[in-house]
Amino acid sequence: MIRFVTILVMGIALWAGAVTAVEAPLIRDGEELTLERCIEIAVHNQPEIIQYLYMTRANEADLGKALSGYYPQLDAKSIFNSYNLANKTDDPYPPINNLYGYKYGDTNLTLTQKIYDFGKREDNVAVARLNVDSSRMDMENRITAVVNTVKNAYYDVLKAKLSRDIEVEVREQYRKQLEQAKLFFTAGKKPKYDVTNAEVYLSGAELKLIDGENELSKAWVSLSKAMGYDGPANYTVKELHNLDKLRIVEQEALERAYGNRQDLQSLLLQKKAAERSVSLARKDYFPSLDANAGYEFAGSQTPLAQGWNVGVGVTWNLFAGFATQQSVQKALANLKVTEAKIAAIKLQIRQEVQTSLLNMKKAEESITNAQLLVRQATENLELVNLRYQSGLATSVEVTTATVNFSQAKQTRVNAYYNYVTARANLEKAMGGR
Repeated sequence: MIRFVTILVMGIALWAGAVTAVEAPLIRDGEELTLERCIEIAVHNQPEIIQYLYMTRANEADLGKALSGYYPQLDAKSIFNSYNLANKTDDPYPPINNLYGYKYGDTNLTLTQKIYDFGKREDNVAVARLNVDSSRMDMENRITAVVNTVKNAYYDVLKAKLSRDIEVEVREQYRKQLEQAKLFFTAGKKPKYDVTNAEVYLSGAELKLIDGENELSKAWVSLSKAMGYDGPANYTVKELHNLDKLRIVEQEALERAYGNRQDLQSLLLQKKAAERSVSLARKDYFPSLDANAGYEFAGSQTPLAQGWNVGVGVTWNLFAGFATQQSVQKALANLKVTEAKIAAIKLQIRQEVQTSLLNMKKAEESITNAQLLVRQATENLELVNLRYQSGLATSVEVTTATVNFSQAKQTRVNAYYNYVTARANLEKAMGGR
C-alpha cells in the first residue's frame, strides 16, 4: 500500500509539473470542498511533498551511481603536442633534438572492469538502496503530516463557523431583550436600567461577533495554507457527519504506531544503512582486483603506430595515514547516532499516543456533559424570557441565562471538535491518515 501511494504521489507530481498555464483552476469559484477533496488538493499541490519527492529522486540517482560499479568503464583519451626548439644547448640528449621541432599525437581507448573488491560494491549498493527506501518513508511521513495538518485546519474552519453562528444567535437574543426592555420602559413597567443593561450586553455581543468573524477568516487562511493553495478563499467546506467512536486501547495503539510510523521505519532503514556503512569502511583494508584492456594510436608522423594491451591489476592501499581507521570510527559513531534517534522517536511516539488517547477520553466525556448543559441552558433561557415578558424576572436574570446559554453551546462545540482533532492526532500518531 505504501509503495502504491508513493508511486501515486510521484505520478501526481510529474503530472503537476507538466500541465500548462491554461489548465482549470485548482478550486472552482464557490466550490464546496469535502475533507477528502481538501486532502487531495494538498497532496497534489503542497510544496513540502514535492520537496521530498525530489529528495527521493536524488537518492535514486545515488543508487544508480552505486550500481554503475558492476559495469565496465570505457575511457577515451587523445592528445596532440607540437614540440618546437627555443634554445639549442650542448646537451647530447636534448628532449627536442630536431632543429625544426616535431609534432606528436597519442589516442587511446581504455576499458576497465572491477573483478573483485571484497564486497565494497555490494555494500555501496545496499547502502544506496536503503537510503532510497528511507527517503520514500520520509516522503510518506511528510504526506501523513500534511494530511493531519489539513484535517486540523478543516476542523478549525467548521469550529470557527459554529462559534461565529453562536455569537450571531446571542446577539439576536440581546437585541430582542433590548426591544422588550424598551417596550417595558415606555410602558413604565421597567426602569431605564433594563434598557441600559441590554444595550451594554448587545454592544459586547457585537464585539464578540467581530472576533468570531476574524477567527473564521484566520481559519480559512490556515486551511488554504495547509492545502498549498494561494488563490482567493472563495470556497466553502462541507459539514462533518457524526464520526463513529474510535475504540482502541493504549497497547494496541502503540503496536500499530511502532509498526506503521513512517518516521520510525525510516530510521530503522537508516540504521541498516549505517551498519552496512561500517562494513564498507572496514573493507578499505582489503585490496581491489581489476581487469583492463586498451588500444592505442601514437606517433609523430602518419601512419600512427598501433598497439593493444590487456592485463589484470591489484590495488592495495597499505597505509593511508590512519584514514581508513578514522572512516570506520566515523561510521560506528553515525550508527550510534541513528540508534539514539530511534530510541528518541519511540519515546515521542509513546507520548503522542498517550496524549491523544487522554484527549479523546476527556473530549468524549465532555461531549456528553456539554449536551446536557446545552439542554438545561436552553430550557432555562426560554423560562427566563417568558418570566421577563410577564414581568416576573429581572434583566440581570435574562442576561445571566443568555451568557450561560452561550457558554454551554460553545462548550459543546469545543468538546466535539476537541474529540475529532484528538482522533485525527491519534491516527497520525499511529502512522495512519
